[in-house]
Amino acid sequence: MKIVVAMKQVPDLQQIRIRNRQPILEGVPCTFGTIDKNALEAAVQIKEKVDGEVVVVAVGSSELEDSIIEALAAGADEARLVMHEDALDSSQNSQLIAAAIKRLGTVDLILFGEGSGDNYSSQVGSRVAYLLDLPQVGYANSIEVDGDRVKVTRSLEDCEQILEVNLPAVITVSSEINVPRIPSVTQILKAGRKPRESWDI
Repeated sequence: MKIVVAMKQVPDLQQIRIRNRQPILEGVPCTFGTIDKNALEAAVQIKEKVDGEVVVVAVGSSELEDSIIEALAAGADEARLVMHEDALDSSQNSQLIAAAIKRLGTVDLILFGEGSGDNYSSQVGSRVAYLLDLPQVGYANSIEVDGDRVKVTRSLEDCEQILEVNLPAVITVSSEINVPRIPSVTQILKAGRKPRESWDI
């Protein structure tokens, strides 16, 4: 089973300072958003149960080369990076992610965090599902793969829903789905040797 996790590079929110009521981003390192890490952890847990591979797809600046080590150390098997130095809106980002996923060939499951760590628009997962013509389920707090179907429990304001959908599918996860693992030093060292490829747009 091939699982793709789309992750977004964002400034480390804990290191942003405010001056004259404006955020100072200069010198602030980039990392992946917290809910993106939940999506990656969900993918790794599925891989451990059904024997598959996890590919991270990310769009961002040259700093991705450093940020991606974190994802590879946390359990991703390989990475595909789409390099672009300028800021992109949700529509542009979605188009690049969808194109990168198409380039991967056959994919069984695509996971997103329900919103990014910066603008939290919650649009990209749905846009990618539309561009790839795949079913999409949002706000998942549990994912169970059973053959060519997946059962998703999702949290709504006043209830939980349990849905089943055929694979391939796009799922956006909530932060309640898990607690992301913290990679060991050994895993971080091994991450540098995992396959990764950079593409330009």
